[in-house]
Amino acid sequence: MHNIEFKAELRDPIAARYQCKVLGAQLIGKLHQTDSYFRLADGRLKRREAPGEPIEWIYYHRKDDVRPRLCNFSILTDEQATRRWGTQSLRHWLNVVKTRELWMLENVRIHLDDVDQLGNFLEFEAIVSKERDVKECHMALQHLRQVFGPTLGEPVAPSYSDLMAQIVSTASD
Repeated sequence: MHNIEFKAELRDPIAARYQCKVLGAQLIGKLHQTDSYFRLADGRLKRREAPGEPIEWIYYHRKDDVRPRLCNFSILTDEQATRRWGTQSLRHWLNVVKTRELWMLENVRIHLDDVDQLGNFLEFEAIVSKERDVKECHMALQHLRQVFGPTLGEPVAPSYSDLMAQIVSTASD
């Protein structure tokens, strides 16, 4: 699967929530997620746990870029991940704990994230499909970036895991 992603610091979660409502986005829910990241030679892998939800393994490739970027990803069940990587070969790296408010606007997932130790972020993920190609997804994110502009801080290139690793590294120095 593919999507176009963009992430930025979120200065004003209340205004962002209001903007979601004004746009007619549907609130899917508030999720408490723990992502356990694993080191791989190729790509990124995280195991996502959320109360009341099945465990998901998300394997993905994307560039760290502050501009909207293409992400290739697969979502696997626990059983599928065990078949693919086994049980002993994965090296746990770190955990990221967050509360995510998930909104949907057409094919775009809007995440209002409160990440433990890191702060507040907004993510857009426009799902690429036969109905919505890469160009249309980029255009949708460009529009949303303009609309949400007053609530946003700096664009963010790295994943939450990379940001967390910086904190862990600084704390151990």
